[in-house]
Amino acid sequence: MNETGEKRVRGVSVFTGRELEISIEGGTISRVAELTPSGDRDLPFVSPGFFDIQVNGYRGSDYSLDDLCDEHLDSIRRCLAASGTTQHVATIVTSPRDRLLRNLEVMARACERNSELASAVPGIHIEGPYISSEDGPRGAHDASYVRDPDYSEFAEWQAASENRIRIVTLAPERKGAIAFIERLSSEGVRVAIGHTAATPQQIRRAVQAGASLSTHLGNGSHASIPRLDNYIWEQLAADELWASIISDGYHLPPAVLKVFARAKGLSRLILVSDAALLGGYDPGIYQWGNIEVEVFLDGHLGLPGTSMLAGAAHLLDWSIAHFHRCTGVPLGEAIRLCSENPARYLGLTSVTSALRAGEPANLTVFRYSGAGDRLQILETIANGSVVYSAPTITESKR
Repeated sequence: MNETGEKRVRGVSVFTGRELEISIEGGTISRVAELTPSGDRDLPFVSPGFFDIQVNGYRGSDYSLDDLCDEHLDSIRRCLAASGTTQHVATIVTSPRDRLLRNLEVMARACERNSELASAVPGIHIEGPYISSEDGPRGAHDASYVRDPDYSEFAEWQAASENRIRIVTLAPERKGAIAFIERLSSEGVRVAIGHTAATPQQIRRAVQAGASLSTHLGNGSHASIPRLDNYIWEQLAADELWASIISDGYHLPPAVLKVFARAKGLSRLILVSDAALLGGYDPGIYQWGNIEVEVFLDGHLGLPGTSMLAGAAHLLDWSIAHFHRCTGVPLGEAIRLCSENPARYLGLTSVTSALRAGEPANLTVFRYSGAGDRLQILETIANGSVVYSAPTITESKR
């Protein structure tokens, strides 16, 4: 930072490969200057801060906890910052009625008090309780709280959140779901299809009603489905649907990542972490509400004794690298899937999606050589302030 308080970030644009110097004043990018190539191979990459539209929690904090408080909110934000994520959509999963309402109120009050938190969490995603009751599609959601859509209940949620709910994930086969989709879509709330056992015809009706996203496509599904006439193919074929995917190496095999990317096209694909309470924990079996969840030696989460997954444990610094390696999509294009694309999908102008003057100063500085499991995050900047700085900077080259 210079004498005037202006902060400068020098690095290589992840989009163009050119050397840049980005000037930051207050919370805004004031200038982006392209530099004469220096030949310095140690310069890090610089990109927009990552934006994750599906975060349940991480390392013992979770938006669905019955004791959610400001400390949990701050912990999640700090953990995500260490992965290069500057903004995320807080996700509440299927929960008891009273808890869901309470937690929405907790988040609304916290965002009112804390402008940094309000910027970091520009919306809320309700995943359930209007999902399939069937084993497999229901995933790790608690069956005792699954129910049919109820607009009056949603209106209570939205009032408690002070209109912060931006996405609702549901199963379109539930009673009343189509009318519910039509009403929410007319109000500007994005409706996503997920945790569903719907027939292809029910998927088509949901899309016609206004559903616009497939939540973690390919997951939250039966272990076996009809090979051609099923809800996954139908969602892939629907050009109206965006798709979010979990690219952590456990939820979708490499071949599936390639097929999904080619079928949807990179302009309608979004990388999400789906990070959960037990992400970052040591291996073992833990109680998660009424459900037992195992943290396996390789870090992924699942239901003990089954092949079913239970949320995710890896953040976007891992998922970006994995998607890049498995699909061959250039690193910059992979990062667009969790910066520009989610911002476009949600219609948010407050989320940085480019490296240009006038944008909010949300930036991620990192190294990546093409090897290793994740990006090496050096610095994360949110609204012009450094919210994460690596303890030590290694000699590894970009």
